[in-house]
Amino acid sequence: MTFVSLHFSKVAFLFYFILNQRAVRTQWRQSRQIDNLAGAADKQGLQWSRSSLEKFCLMNDRQKFRELLEPILVPRIVGTQSHEEVAGHLSRTLSALGFTIEWDLFDEATPLGMKSFRTLIATHDPSVPRRLVLACHYDSKVLEGKIFIGATDSAVPCAMLLEMARTLGPYLHNRQRRDLTLQLIFFDGEEAFHEWSEMDSLYGSRHLASKWNRDYFMNTSQSSFEIKKEIDRIDLFILLDLLGAPNPLLHYFHGFSSKSAFLEMMKIEMELKKTGCLHPLQPIFQPRTIYSTVEDDHIPFLNLNVPILHLIPLPFPDVWHKASDNADVLHYETIDNLNSILRVFVARYHQLVT
Repeated sequence: MTFVSLHFSKVAFLFYFILNQRAVRTQWRQSRQIDNLAGAADKQGLQWSRSSLEKFCLMNDRQKFRELLEPILVPRIVGTQSHEEVAGHLSRTLSALGFTIEWDLFDEATPLGMKSFRTLIATHDPSVPRRLVLACHYDSKVLEGKIFIGATDSAVPCAMLLEMARTLGPYLHNRQRRDLTLQLIFFDGEEAFHEWSEMDSLYGSRHLASKWNRDYFMNTSQSSFEIKKEIDRIDLFILLDLLGAPNPLLHYFHGFSSKSAFLEMMKIEMELKKTGCLHPLQPIFQPRTIYSTVEDDHIPFLNLNVPILHLIPLPFPDVWHKASDNADVLHYETIDNLNSILRVFVARYHQLVT
């Protein structure tokens, strides 16, 4: 029996997914796997009380989230003034929240000529060796003759990362995992300028992954010196994309994602539903396996053996790459639930003292 892994662009994958839903379905022994994961969490002392779950679940503040999101709900085409202003908003917000800011700046040829790109890296505690990475892209696509906001693609994921920094930042100093810190990456140039191809897409993620695969760091946190590549500091890389519309369905990408991390997300959603702190919506994390992946900003890191969790809904939102992908499509109850689930995951991953 031979397994053939497949990569698809977003366009090709959407077509593939529609035609092959029946072929890619598989049902897990869900309860057994989740019980096993819960047992592992018990051994690590990660099981929380109901009050602890509710504490992190209920940190959502709709007004503050909108304040973080609103400056991003503009066209963000690479090289434009609004694109630069959004980058400034991201940087100023995270700096004010105590994160250390770095930029990966570079120029690269595109079908529209040379372009300057700037990927933002914000790290809570740069001194520690390991990183839990949350990532998204902040540029928006060129739609000829139309104004494209890209609310789900990916203004909301950007705001979700800012919200994570706002709500969890004050607690990260109390983590039991002293070797780990939260790192937020906002990639530039994810979108193709002309037609999606290996060279006309993923500009920021390709450049940063290549750079970190060449750069080394010296870990002096242990009793002995340790030299490793920057890319090897990533404990888990979570990519958010196309989020914010109602009824998203997130799946496990077999061979392309961390199964244990996906199951933990599913488990957390179930636990939070039991506490009543989530809005009563259909489950987001689905017990279905997809035997392929969508080409996105995680691919350059996946190719360098970085553990990945890709949070992208299938099927894509109806407004994908349409001018209608604007603030009107956003469903804030869904965004609240996503923020709560992801926040509890990050808090548990850091083993925050509750």
